[in-house]
Order: sequence, then structure tokens, then C-alpha cells
Amino acid sequence: MADMLVKLYELPPLEPALASCRGAGVDIRRGRAPEKPILLEWVRTHFEFWVSEVEVCFSRSPVSCHIALHERKLLGFACYDAFAPNFFGPTGVAESDRHKGVGTALLLAALYSQRAQGYAYAIIGGVGPAAFYEKRVGATLIPDSDPGPYADLLT
Repeated sequence: MADMLVKLYELPPLEPALASCRGAGVDIRRGRAPEKPILLEWVRTHFEFWVSEVEVCFSRSPVSCHIALHERKLLGFACYDAFAPNFFGPTGVAESDRHKGVGTALLLAALYSQRAQGYAYAIIGGVGPAAFYEKRVGATLIPDSDPGPYADLLT
């Protein structure tokens, strides 16, 4: 899977995505240290391969993982600076909560956090749904980026 590049200085506005989620009773915010075990167990259940990367995000200050909650129930997460500095991902939303704007709000929250750190661009690593990222944030494929930095991972 190829990587994609996002211009952080041309992101769509964050507030409408957050407001849409709030209207549905969904809160988007950074994960908090005491929530780490709960989040890791949830990720292990829904997206097992990404547990180690999510865990890394809790060693960052501030925590580099945003979460989506509805009535204290976890719906999804979006990380950055997990695999490598300036990389977005991993990210995931529970299957039952997809196509409701949660993924977009998490994506934008994380990308705005990367922009606040001073980055002009972000790399979305090992993209699955390229059309989603292209439509939501204007991401473009990075030529010859497959397998990129993932070539020699243990399996």
C-alpha cells in the first residue's frame, strides 16, 4: 500500500466536522493516560495489528492519539507520530459507526494537531482507502512509496 501526502496548510475547517459529531452526541478529543489500557484493549479487539503503534502515541506529550466517544463508549481513534515522525495513522472506526462523519472528524483533529506542531505536510502511511483521504483532505499518492518504510517489518 502506497503512502499519501497532505498539505496541512490547505486543510478543510475542523470545527464543522467537530460540530457535526457533537450534534450526534459524539465527542472528539485526545486520549488521556488513564484511558490507555481501555483504548489498547478496544484496538486489540477491532484492529489488532495497530496495538503497538497506538501504544507508542501514549508516550508522546501531548498524547498523539485522538479518540471518538459516545456516552463514554469508544467509537474510534486516529493517531499520528506513531510509526514515524510526521506520519498520520493508524486510524480506525468501529464498523457500526462508519459513514457518520466520525472518521473525518478524527482525521482532521489529528492533522490539525500535526499542523500545530509546525508541520506543513503530513504523510499518511500505508493507505487503504485512498479515495477517502483524497476526498476529505486532498491527499495525493506519493509515487514509488509502496512498500516504502514498511519493507523490512517483521511478520
